[in-house]
Amino acid sequence: MKMKMLAAAVALTLPLAAQAETPDIKPGAWEFVSVTTIQGDVDMPDQTNTEQQCISEDDLDSADFGFIEEEEGCELLDQDMSVDGLDYRMTCTADDGEADIAGSMRFMGETVEGDVTIDTRSPMGNMTMSTEIEGTYQGECQADS
Repeated sequence: MKMKMLAAAVALTLPLAAQAETPDIKPGAWEFVSVTTIQGDVDMPDQTNTEQQCISEDDLDSADFGFIEEEEGCELLDQDMSVDGLDYRMTCTADDGEADIAGSMRFMGETVEGDVTIDTRSPMGNMTMSTEIEGTYQGECQADS
């Protein structure tokens, strides 16, 4: 299974389906750090990724705001979005494998915590990717120059 498709499942920027309540996330500049551990038939070192994102009040109020990136070949099976968090399950299929994905995010105003587990089956063997995500409010967004 392509690593890009798996990594996309834990991306923090693309839409969710419409939600009923605004998440408990303070608008402003955010830093998200994710640490991914991979267990399986192929040894891979832990991977750390840091992303900066400006989240506006309009973003939070929009039905397009969310934490799930749904790639081609993926199907969102279940999601439960509330003020305090998000739980979801999805499955992805590609020519070279399948993945089952389960994620949970907790919204706490100026912090966000979450985890995503991806179980894959591919010609490279079976593997489990576990990602821990921490987001912290950094202050006001910087105006574009």
